Amino acid sequence: MALLMEHQFRQLPADRQVETRPFLDAVSYLPTFFDCLGPTIFAPVKSDICGNITKIKAVYDTNPGRYKTLQMLLEAEKEMHGGDWPKVGATLELMWLKRCLRFIQVFLQNLVDGEKDSSNPNLIRVNITKAYDIALKRYHGWFVQQLFKAALYAAPYKSDFLKALSKGRDVKEEECLEKIRKFLINFSSTVDAVYDMFSRMNADLDYKV
Repeated sequence: MALLMEHQFRQLPADRQVETRPFLDAVSYLPTFFDCLGPTIFAPVKSDICGNITKIKAVYDTNPGRYKTLQMLLEAEKEMHGGDWPKVGATLELMWLKRCLRFIQVFLQNLVDGEKDSSNPNLIRVNITKAYDIALKRYHGWFVQQLFKAALYAAPYKSDFLKALSKGRDVKEEECLEKIRKFLINFSSTVDAVYDMFSRMNADLDYKV
């Protein structure tokens, strides 16, 4: 659990604005989360997230003051790119990044809520599948969906996943799950705020890859 707790997301202010720099700092540690799920099967997702973060940071670094919050960044790009927005720039990268963050959010929440495979409680396929169905499946074409289904069979056992999340230390399951619950408080608030912002600004796209 050390992997998540060492890099907590900030508590949001009353206006639920997400500051860009702290957000980028926090999400930069999340690609290693997918190593815990399987460094091979989730390598493409990890690569995508790293690319998203790098491209958003590159835009932010050109004018940190102008892009202080994610909303300010999207508003500036909307003005800058006109009719091409939101299919360009950091907006497009953040759109895909938020979906991967939602995957993590749903997976972890499902895990701490206790949903499990009754025939084998130590499997986490049911939790991964639910997260994928909610966060990513609708944006993937048939071929990518089939790749995901095949990759599921290489997913680790829950005990191995929690140990990897704890950086190899042996921890009690309930202790680890309690730390995940604490991590989810600010993380979920942030992910929900980003989704709400995209909805408000009509910035989401529905195409498949």
